[in-house]
Amino acid sequence: MVRKKVVLMPGTEHSLEKMGAQIKRARLRRNISVELLAERAGISKGTLSAIERGVPTVSVGAYAAVLFALGMDKDLELIALDEDGKKQYKVQNLQPRKRAAKHNKHPFTPHSSS
Repeated sequence: MVRKKVVLMPGTEHSLEKMGAQIKRARLRRNISVELLAERAGISKGTLSAIERGVPTVSVGAYAAVLFALGMDKDLELIALDEDGKKQYKVQNLQPRKRAAKHNKHPFTPHSSS
């Protein structure tokens, strides 16, 4: 079977490589082997390796299966989101940070002079 050559702009190639590297880092952070993640995603080890390298001929479905297996499938909702949708997504997902209460370990106590 002859493999199709996908022609992409350099920026798009870079984006795919970056996404593949991020998926690999997510796998490594979770201490999941290539074998286990491929099995969970229902794809071959070779396809997972291609995803982690950002190979452009891998199907979107394979990417989705890997993201699901990593618990990152919510990230798929961000693909091709229009500007209004991005703003709405950010607003829904931005929560104000809660500051930790300040604790004075050594509160100032005035000394009385006797």
